[in-house]
Amino acid sequence: MAVHVINESRRCLQCKKPLCRIKGCPVQTNVPEMIRLFLDGKINEAGAMLYDNNPMSVFCSLVCDHDAQCEGNCIQGRRGAPVQISSIEHYISDTYLDKLVLERKSYNGHNVAVIGAGPAGIVVAVKLAQEGYGVTIFERMQRIGGMLRYGIPDFRLPPSTLDRYEEKLYTLGIHIRPNTTIGGALTVDDLFRDGYETIFMGTGAWRAKSLGIHGETLGNCHFAVNYLQNPDVYHLGDRVAVIGSGNSAMDVARTAIRKGSRYVTIYARRNGISASERELEYALMDGCEIQYGKGIHSVTPEGPMLYDRIFDEEQNLISEGAPYLVPADSTVIAASQAAKDKIARSTTGITLNEKGLVKVDENGMTERPGVFSAGDVVQGPWTVVHAVRDAKHVAEAMIRYMEENSAKS
Repeated sequence: MAVHVINESRRCLQCKKPLCRIKGCPVQTNVPEMIRLFLDGKINEAGAMLYDNNPMSVFCSLVCDHDAQCEGNCIQGRRGAPVQISSIEHYISDTYLDKLVLERKSYNGHNVAVIGAGPAGIVVAVKLAQEGYGVTIFERMQRIGGMLRYGIPDFRLPPSTLDRYEEKLYTLGIHIRPNTTIGGALTVDDLFRDGYETIFMGTGAWRAKSLGIHGETLGNCHFAVNYLQNPDVYHLGDRVAVIGSGNSAMDVARTAIRKGSRYVTIYARRNGISASERELEYALMDGCEIQYGKGIHSVTPEGPMLYDRIFDEEQNLISEGAPYLVPADSTVIAASQAAKDKIARSTTGITLNEKGLVKVDENGMTERPGVFSAGDVVQGPWTVVHAVRDAKHVAEAMIRYMEENSAKS
């Protein structure tokens, strides 16, 4: 690995206008500087720079769509293979993680509540704690990570990396309350009552989207977002049909193969996929199959009823065939997710848009003063790095809001 990463680093052209950063990275990771420091033997400086810019660096290095972002914009890719930026970043950020020291200013007497320990919530918690705010994270699951832990398979993102990162949160003085849901016994009003000046909602998109077809309640039909949380409790059988073509569909298919299913087929509605090409390639290499232009009519005890979708050269749908049975022991529907609305339903002033997502202004504040939000609960299912970008912006807005309120009092 080290030799590979060093060789890849030497291929970097150190562009004066690095498109990998300017055009490719939503959080503007300084890729040339990272590589320069690394080749100069300054891996600790490179690691510190990465985490200062992106607290989720080690995770983004594993799960970002690099082909569409940094590596997809690498100049080297125009005449051959792009520099494997993701491998370099992961080597640096993973090596540096245990040495990472997150500096914290003295406690300023102001407290913030963060609901949800996914990527957006973690970034907000880290940024505010570093500025001296008292931060408590309320997480409904047992461990931190959100979709990083409960939506991405272990073979793509080892849970041990999250465990190592969790220790850094404690050293920052962040309090974590696991197995705690806001919107039930505890409400947003309770948080304000107990002295939290601002509240961040990073509750993610955990609600499976139903297709509204017959058979979705059958015992052999499951939703991807549920399956990926704990695949060991499912018995999918030998033959599995995965409905969808996004990264979740690829994760389901690859996980099912690893859990013993022998014949796993992904069915895409179009003649293309929503997932990254790299994830599809891995799924195919793992032994999965994919069929394009397949719609789903219903689910039966014997498997899904599918129909062919025919497209013209411009990929416009021109016709659909009659439903036919595809024998399968289990059908897993990977048709995206929606945001949880429990907090909105239990809190005055937090409203949702027509897509069921939390309404916020340009600074990420909801219609309830002092309550901010970002990530999947605002944007819908997106990427980790986009959640990081938005969370950094919202963290700054929360600080301004508290400073302005303190100046008034």
